[in-house]
Amino acid sequence: MTKNVNYGKMIIGTSVCCLLLIIVYYKMTDKDEKAKQEIEYVIGVSQPNLLEPWQVLMYEELTEEVAKHDNIRVIYTDAAHSPEQQIEDIQTLKSYGIDLLIVSVDNSAALTPVISELYEEMPVIVLGRGVEGYNYTLYIGSDHYFIGEMAAEAAMNLLGNKGGDIIELQGVASALQVEERSKGFREKIHENSDYRITDSIVANWQRDIAEDKLKELLVHRSNPPDLIYAHNDAMALGVHKAIESLNLKGISIIGSDGVNKPDGGLQLVKEKKIDTTFITPTGGKEAVQYAIDILNQDAEIPKKIILRNHQVTLKNVNGYLQEKDVSINQLKEENTEVTLGFAQVGKESDFRAANTNSIITAAKAEGVNLILKNANNDQEKQIAIIRGFIDQGVDVIAFSPKVEHGWDEVLQEAKDAGIPVILSDREIKVNDSSLWTSFIGSDFVEEGRRAARWLVNESNTAGEEKNIIELEGTSNAAPSIGRKQGFEEVLQDHQSYQILDSLLGDFTFEKGKEMMNTALARYGRDIDVVYAHNDDMAIGAIEAIEEFGLRPGKDIKIISIDATKKAFTALSTGKLNFSVECNPLLGPQLMRSAKDLKMGKEIPMKIITSERTFTKEEAKQEIQMRHY
Repeated sequence: MTKNVNYGKMIIGTSVCCLLLIIVYYKMTDKDEKAKQEIEYVIGVSQPNLLEPWQVLMYEELTEEVAKHDNIRVIYTDAAHSPEQQIEDIQTLKSYGIDLLIVSVDNSAALTPVISELYEEMPVIVLGRGVEGYNYTLYIGSDHYFIGEMAAEAAMNLLGNKGGDIIELQGVASALQVEERSKGFREKIHENSDYRITDSIVANWQRDIAEDKLKELLVHRSNPPDLIYAHNDAMALGVHKAIESLNLKGISIIGSDGVNKPDGGLQLVKEKKIDTTFITPTGGKEAVQYAIDILNQDAEIPKKIILRNHQVTLKNVNGYLQEKDVSINQLKEENTEVTLGFAQVGKESDFRAANTNSIITAAKAEGVNLILKNANNDQEKQIAIIRGFIDQGVDVIAFSPKVEHGWDEVLQEAKDAGIPVILSDREIKVNDSSLWTSFIGSDFVEEGRRAARWLVNESNTAGEEKNIIELEGTSNAAPSIGRKQGFEEVLQDHQSYQILDSLLGDFTFEKGKEMMNTALARYGRDIDVVYAHNDDMAIGAIEAIEEFGLRPGKDIKIISIDATKKAFTALSTGKLNFSVECNPLLGPQLMRSAKDLKMGKEIPMKIITSERTFTKEEAKQEIQMRHY
């Protein structure tokens, strides 16, 4: 495919605040006319501003990566801190016939509807700072709740056991990332009453606003705070200037972004203007790479790429100041042999069988030396398998944990041995998050939300009570916890939906049927809905309902998660009403990650798979293409 692009119409301005507002990235050569005719894709980039150092770095990373690809052209826009202007910019980019949009937002509330609407027409990559919901192709950025938690831990370390008063400076009030950072920070701080958040200020990510508002607050306080946490380094610099102008001493400052530029977070730490910052990758390079994959349709695209953050203090700042991207000379050869030890959780479902097969197949395709052992749903056996991998000296360990807790000791042993650990399909709870390197799998909370949203939207009679039986998976397993949390989160706003009982079905057909028989004996025809945490339990429930003399899918609505071929068959016959996909085909991404680790590359903290939902009509269309 080629595009004939009229560049003259694309180079326009939107504000007097910045000279570079809408620019097509295009290197002039003697073959300009021919190049115009051979453009395959035009990508639009919408940024909320090009004043904030972090946004400037994002722009630089985007342009640097774009320069490596001759077949794409990119139109950049800068909204100069105006959400109204950014909405107009996106509409302008759309009118130019772009093939894909890369967008970073400050104001999530204002931009989410616009991005959701555009997503119906073209791929959209949300970069760095998120939007509400799942109406986009791919999100690349940080876990902002986790950044808030990291900032809280840094604050408590700086203040010590004596505790102290804290002021929080937030970005744009309507931004999702502000809400998430603040929630992570506050929930962690509130675990100990010695630490008190006394005030919060909204400073719109801007240094001058932060300085002015903080000075106004501090002059009216009888006692200065002990620590100030700013959601970005620009505001942290404003905090430093305000404190300096008021001649206040002994106040610790935490920022976030960690940009290596004049007045960026790394320089501020080096110059002792702030105590701590967190390197928050922009994802610019990755956005261009994934954009090309999306447009070429030549790779399976995740839903979220969560990039890793690094805490920077005076002790380690010099290392980060000297560090650019890892050079080619530092990386090992790409064809270096990799030995991956994988401790599979069990054989409890069709999902797990497909997951195991995907790992074996991908290892063969990628030339990875795979040692796969199955724990048969026994945590102690799984721990023993991991210890065996440590003794063998494998390059990378991966496992799908049976439950969330109980892994600290064995993973510390892996860390001490210098072996990185990848979590596959399920997450864990450990005291030290550095014990694992990356998680590859699903967003279980969102799966639960999607199941509940369908139920609420499908109900025809507003206010009519619906009685629900929930068939949970394995106790304390991440999928069970997340799917329950997401489902109940949505139903909290709909009081007519009542969960009569939650029964443990352990993700198996047999237990699903057994628990459904128990529910029918207790509640009989009062049951309106069954929500099963996986397809196997749902199929067991269908059989139990039929034997009870009721019609599954009609007398009792049934919702499940996994979307396996068995579920598609049940959907097609009307016995199952709705299934949320949980993608088991994690093998290719797992092998790529293992090889990257062996080469010395940093991999994302989390890779969340892209997943769909299915009704009867959609299942009929897809069933022949479903191979698991």
